[in-house]
This record gives sequence, C-alpha cells and structure tokens, in this order.
Amino acid sequence: MALLTDLLNLDLTDSTEKIIAGYIWIGGSGMDLRSKARTLPGPVTDPSKLPKWNYDGSSTGQAPGEDSEVILYPQATFRDPFRKGNNILVMCDCYTPAGVPIPTNKRYNAAKIFSNPDVAKEEPWYGIEQEYTLLQKDINWPLGWPVGGFPGPQGPYYCSIGADKSFGRDIVDAHYKACLFAGVNISGINGEVMPGQWEFQVGPTVGISAGDQAWVARYLLERITEIAGVVVTFDPKPIPGDWNGAGAHTNYSTESMRKDGGFKVIVDAVEKLKLKHKEHIAAYGEGNERRLTGKHETADINTFSWGVANRGASVRVGRETEQNGKGYFEDRRPASNMDPYVVTSMIAETTILWKP
Repeated sequence: MALLTDLLNLDLTDSTEKIIAGYIWIGGSGMDLRSKARTLPGPVTDPSKLPKWNYDGSSTGQAPGEDSEVILYPQATFRDPFRKGNNILVMCDCYTPAGVPIPTNKRYNAAKIFSNPDVAKEEPWYGIEQEYTLLQKDINWPLGWPVGGFPGPQGPYYCSIGADKSFGRDIVDAHYKACLFAGVNISGINGEVMPGQWEFQVGPTVGISAGDQAWVARYLLERITEIAGVVVTFDPKPIPGDWNGAGAHTNYSTESMRKDGGFKVIVDAVEKLKLKHKEHIAAYGEGNERRLTGKHETADINTFSWGVANRGASVRVGRETEQNGKGYFEDRRPASNMDPYVVTSMIAETTILWKP
C-alpha cells in the first residue's frame, strides 16, 4: 500500500510536460456527476484551447444505444487537487455530434441568459449555501448516528465541536482545502442543525461561473467522500420527521442593488419572484415539498413570503441590507439537489429580464 500511495503522489512535472485533464460532466439524472481523464501534451488553462471529447450517452441515460455519442465541450478549468502539479479538472457541458445541446444540458440556456447585455450589465453576484448529509456506507444512515437508532434531539449539533456532536470534520476540512486549491471561490463551511449534516458556501461568483464552481465543488466533495468510504447525499429531506432538511440557499445581488437606493430595487425584484413563485418552485429541486413544510426554518412550499432577517420566509433580506439601504437578498427556497445553472439563471431572468 505504501508503494501505491507513492505512485499516487508522483509529481509528474519533473519527468514530463504532459498533463492529465479530468473531464467532468452531469449525467442523465441531473445530479449524477461523471468524469474521465485524458493525457494532453502540455499545460492548458484556457478551456477554449482544450479538445472536445465524447462519451457513451447510452450509459448515462442521455442517448439511445443506436446513436450514443455525446460530445463534451470544455467550459471551465480548475487545478486538480488529487493529481496536483499542472494537472487540471475541466467542467464540460454536453452536445449532440451536430452541435445541438442535449436536453439535460442546463448550462447552455443559463449561459444565454447571462450573456444577455441587460444581465451582463448588472453583473449578478451569487453566493450558494450548499447543505449536504454524510451517510454511513452500505446502510444509508447519517454519519455518527447509532445503527438502527437515533441521536439526541437537534440543538447541540449546529456549528458544534466534540466527538459526540460533530461527525465528518476530516472530510469537510479536506474538501475546504481541495476547493481552495482547485480555484473554487469557497467562502466558508459550518456544521448544520441535523447531526451528520454540513454546509459549504461558494461565492461571491459572477454569472455562469456560479454554476461552474458549485458543480465542481460538488464533484470534489463526492471524490473525497469516495476516498473516505462515506456516502454524500444532496436529498432535501434525508431523514423524515423532526429533523432539518437540506437546502441550497442562494444569495443574490445586482449592481443596481449594491448601489445607493438599491433596497427599492431589491423589493421590486422580490415582488417579481413572488409573481413567479410556482415556476421557481418547479425548478428548485426534486422532493423539495418534503423540506418546505413551514417548519425547520422553511416557508411553506405553496406560499411565498419575504421579510427582513426572517429565516422562516421564502426570501430573506438581511438586517444589514435594510440598514444600509442596499445589498443583497437570500432565496431560501432552492433544495440541496437543485441545479445551480438553473437556479442562478432563473433568478437573473425573473428579476432583470422579465417585465410583468
């Protein structure tokens, strides 16, 4: 095993100019990340300089067996914290051989929205709070929970320390550092209300980069839990009953909101979100109705509400934003399994482009 570890840690930069590029894409379920690697003749950081590639879409639920080739278009590059050196990770989206985005390619439409001049002018900033739950392998029961039983009630676990309250910190800290190494703008981590549940925050990020970075952060987390022999789930309500669900609260601001007088722009934007509540809920993650019950710091899924410093509302405006008369707001409706390309672009489209 020592030899295996030595080989895994080989620094290739002293022996070859070639690099390994790990291509990443989203599979047919919309949540299953896939990846494979190829050798390139030398270092590359610009995704436009990377070759397109293909994969068998019939094996990912994205193409029929008789015409299974799907083409990967490189869109963003990150440093590879597993292979290190000049090796890279490449976030891709997916197209037919004729260049048509396949139905599960949510990045394509998001990029169109973010490239709209009216949206680009507003420079939309995002901060995504990604909650997730760590599970014991093979039994699908949260890390730190007694097998077949339950821990004590919620209360002592949020932002906790101690072996009887905090479970999986080594995974969380490894992920934190891996994201920073890769170039993901991760801004923090914390233990969540339910034991075995954690959160990381990605942002501030601008436009389409919010989706790219959030997906790569998820990829890194899945790779690290694979190494640790632990399973990560993004299910919005992994344990039924009196336990907190998992969300992906999305913080958002535009240039107009960040300027003096921006509070009125925020209120106008929130009123637009209210008018399109059903459309947003439909796109904010599967199984979200199990989480948005009006309990456990959520608003009821059928009713839109907003308020200052109210964590039981659909949209929360921070107290500091109210005091400063400008800033950002937090959409608390997205589930932990939401597609960040869909949610970020939909918020921009509704608040900037849509004219009621």
